[in-house]
Amino acid sequence: VQLVESGGGLVQPGGSLRLSCAASGFTFSRFTMRWYRQAPGKERELVAGISSAGGSTDYADSVKGRFTISRDNAKNTVYLQMNSLKPEDTAVYYCNAVRTVLYDYWGQGTQVTVSS
Repeated sequence: VQLVESGGGLVQPGGSLRLSCAASGFTFSRFTMRWYRQAPGKERELVAGISSAGGSTDYADSVKGRFTISRDNAKNTVYLQMNSLKPEDTAVYYCNAVRTVLYDYWGQGTQVTVSS
């Protein structure tokens, strides 16, 4: 099982980034996919989630209206489009795949830094 995040980097406030998470080793289309983030000295928090077929999404209040989660089951990939980025969005962003309590997979994370 592998989840490989990409797309992180340094961006100025107000800018945009698109994170990708490529999955392999499991049946991607059967899993709920989520993005979490963890800032220095803070607990990991849920940012966004998308159902297995992509018909349902949810977001943390702090990112609603700015971030969009999507998935392409044909490519085994989930995305996080991040617009109007703020310094407080700075964190390591993690991809998570979950299907019941038995199947819970994590990527290694990608750093997002929002700074002028």
